[in-house]
Amino acid sequence: MSDFTDAALALRRGKRPGRPASAMARREARWGYAFISPWIIGFVLFWAVPIGASLVFSTLDFQLTDPDATSFAGGSNWERALSDPDTWTSLAATFRFTVLFLPLSLVVALGLALLLNSKHLKFTGLFRLLFFMPSMIPLVAGILIWQQVLNPQTGWVNRLIGLTGADASGSDGIRWFDNPVLVLFAFSFIGLWGIGNSMIVNLAGLQGIPTELYEAAEIDGAGWWRRLRTITLPLLSPVMFYNLVIGSVLVLQYFVVPWVLFGASGRPGGASRFLLVHFYQEAFVFGNMGYGAALAWLIFIVVAVLTGLLFGTARYWVHYGTER
Repeated sequence: MSDFTDAALALRRGKRPGRPASAMARREARWGYAFISPWIIGFVLFWAVPIGASLVFSTLDFQLTDPDATSFAGGSNWERALSDPDTWTSLAATFRFTVLFLPLSLVVALGLALLLNSKHLKFTGLFRLLFFMPSMIPLVAGILIWQQVLNPQTGWVNRLIGLTGADASGSDGIRWFDNPVLVLFAFSFIGLWGIGNSMIVNLAGLQGIPTELYEAAEIDGAGWWRRLRTITLPLLSPVMFYNLVIGSVLVLQYFVVPWVLFGASGRPGGASRFLLVHFYQEAFVFGNMGYGAALAWLIFIVVAVLTGLLFGTARYWVHYGTER
């Protein structure tokens, strides 16, 4: 009997089609809700309630040092956030680093994945392990390691540059952490050291591309660059889009590296005063929780707008296997 006939008979008997009619179905539904209830409880307690509370705090004059003096501030915290020069300075520093590091990290992660996926490379398992291992090192430990690697006098990066004949090490060595431009490259070096996750995701996407397409292209005389441009990149575009969205969200919340190296000083020249550093200083150092909550929502809005723009442009360059 067809689904249409079943629905017609159910309507004739006064029952709504698609509604669970048996006790077994209701029991299965209750068990399903029971199994997902820990996630629901965790989401409500640790995500929904704090998000709602931060929105309420953004309308209050709330000081951690004197919580009893809390008063309603209306939209003054938002006005202060939008008129504060430090907010726009930190936002500009965040976007400068995003423009530099995000494309660089995507290209390097894809390049490493292409290298590890090559049939001409020997000991691929060992190289995958070596490239992925730095991402497993605690971030603070990695920062302290790179602080010595980029030391102007004894760091091996300056020593390698000195092999070209440049005066890069010693008392007049390149000071990566004292120059507003070079410090962004120093942050990028530290970030590239931990792109193992993006590399593995790209590698998984590459291994999911049917080899028959490459074989047919080789028979037609397509070279490596032609195969990369017409087969690899289009079929890998969903994975690249995923890495782009995740990378954008993470880089706009860049905090640990500049905070460990410079704290809230913003040196050199305000280049390390990122938006999340500005938020942390106002909320947890100065205790201005109301103003800090407004800054947190400002960060959320910036991330949401950028993510929305990325999803809006995805239809022009992201190709899925089910599409023509």
